[in-house]
Amino acid sequence: MVALITGIIGIVTAATIVILIRRDHLHVRYGLWWVIAAIAFAMLGLFPALFDNIARYMGIAYSPVLALTIGAVILVLKILVMDIERSRNAIRLHRLIQRIALLESDLREMQGKPREADPDEDHGELDDALHK
Repeated sequence: MVALITGIIGIVTAATIVILIRRDHLHVRYGLWWVIAAIAFAMLGLFPALFDNIARYMGIAYSPVLALTIGAVILVLKILVMDIERSRNAIRLHRLIQRIALLESDLREMQGKPREADPDEDHGELDDALHK
């Protein structure tokens, strides 16, 4: 009974992820990880003998250890990918801020306004977005 429930949870999770991707609530790149996890849950639930056979082939006496080990490895890889993406986004944001500052400086020069070094100067929506 537990195997059937696990399989159903995996199938429902996969279907939910596909719906979220189709409605643009989840980016395809991130949804792929979740679809893989959902398929793994469904496989584990619907075909528990598959994991037992793989574990036995690998010399693992207690097959749930294989599922937990695979899960832990996948989580570590997911965290690594998230950190890489976060670092990449931080670099992009920093470069974008620099470009906008240069463009604002060029715009002031074209308008003939001197550059003011007032730290309380309002820079518009960009500053509001960065300070949130």
